[in-house]
Amino acid sequence: MGDNTPHLSFDVLSDTRPDDNSLPAFMVSTTRGFLPRTEPVITLPEEFNALESILNRMPIQKADGTPGLLAHGQLGETVLMELPDLTDAVVKYADNLPLQNALYRDYAFLASAYLLEPCHARHLLKANDYGLGRQSLPVMISRPIFKCAEYAGFKPFMEYAGSYALYNYRLVDPSKGLEYDNLRLIRAFERGLDPKSSEAGFVQVHIDMVQNSGPLVEGVVNALDGCAASDRETFNDGLRKVITSMTKINKVMETMWGKSKPNDYDMFRTFIFGIQKQTMFPHGVIYEGVSETPLEFRGESGANDSMIPLCDNLLQISMPETPLTEILQDFRSYRPGNHRAFLEYVKARSNQLSLRSYALQDSTSSALYILAMNQVRDFRWRHWCFTREYILKRSSHPTATGGSPIVTWLPNQLQAVLRGMTDIYETNGGGESLGKEVAEVMEATYTQRDTLTKEVDKYCKERNVAAKS
Repeated sequence: MGDNTPHLSFDVLSDTRPDDNSLPAFMVSTTRGFLPRTEPVITLPEEFNALESILNRMPIQKADGTPGLLAHGQLGETVLMELPDLTDAVVKYADNLPLQNALYRDYAFLASAYLLEPCHARHLLKANDYGLGRQSLPVMISRPIFKCAEYAGFKPFMEYAGSYALYNYRLVDPSKGLEYDNLRLIRAFERGLDPKSSEAGFVQVHIDMVQNSGPLVEGVVNALDGCAASDRETFNDGLRKVITSMTKINKVMETMWGKSKPNDYDMFRTFIFGIQKQTMFPHGVIYEGVSETPLEFRGESGANDSMIPLCDNLLQISMPETPLTEILQDFRSYRPGNHRAFLEYVKARSNQLSLRSYALQDSTSSALYILAMNQVRDFRWRHWCFTREYILKRSSHPTATGGSPIVTWLPNQLQAVLRGMTDIYETNGGGESLGKEVAEVMEATYTQRDTLTKEVDKYCKERNVAAKS
């Protein structure tokens, strides 16, 4: 298969240039994958001492184990009394993009906590809903977060990579690197500054997964290069690296059960809801000093992660044309700019090369292609199981933190993968030529497809929602 189409390219870093502050904190690399280029900035310049002080006192349980501002509903009044508008200080450091990312992280934490503090108080009363959050963000938060979000390349509300998860860790001992037990959170809402807490476990498991994304990126690049050059060996090796990397990621994901307990999740989940498609903010939020019109942004969500969308785009996994898929497309804008550009490149390049067709022209490639899809299926199935156990069995709130329908959204994507796998398998006549491993995978896939349908129907009936949107 010759590459006679116009060439697309993307500069994936091998040298992450950790000392170059002119580059964004997040740039895709074969070494660190979708993690920031270097470890997150922890300490802010002294101009931000007031912000630092409030954030240190903010969690329900502070680092020293004593109750913080959110434990007593005192954050809102403390912000209004103590925090000046530090926009000028943000502008002063405009050229230091990793620092801007740290400022974005910290203001995003403060904005979420400020707006959702009343909802947490209502939640503690075991109310049937979260009530209303604060409907406006004061100028001492809204102006700085708009500015540092602009510099860092994010929306002015909490995002998965830039604030809550992937830029929210420090290393106890830098020489030990990204070992799980060497991770600590920089900011937290509930008890996350305790590394054994469920909040810490929730975030740290995500970091632990993403530290395996460097080889995943490399495998994707190799598969594209092999397809472009009609080099079957390079193409297959790229798919094998994708499978190996995703297998490790899925194994890490499974550790969530032991490191973040389902019973605990609801206590810090309140603070990662968004201000779009949520009952707590029926008209969005006024950003004082920025916009007189209410603004809406989706909340923190694992759907903002880039690893599974990368696999979707490489493997040309097609999603149905539904409102649920439109939400999936909207989530793409809640990622670091360089991540978004890389995902768009991979999608365009894979489509340009007809990668799926190339894979299915050879029995070995076909088997590897299905096994790669199987890792995507495995990830999405685990995500669905977490949603079922951590949320559906414990909350009647109809939307996820990102604003998607809680019952039907994840199955929309999972069912698309299951359909894609069965279509390919059946097109190959049941797949005897694809080997025993593929046959065993597909047997489990058919069983899982039926199980998922029954589970979704059950929860839809319980909640009186349509099974398909």
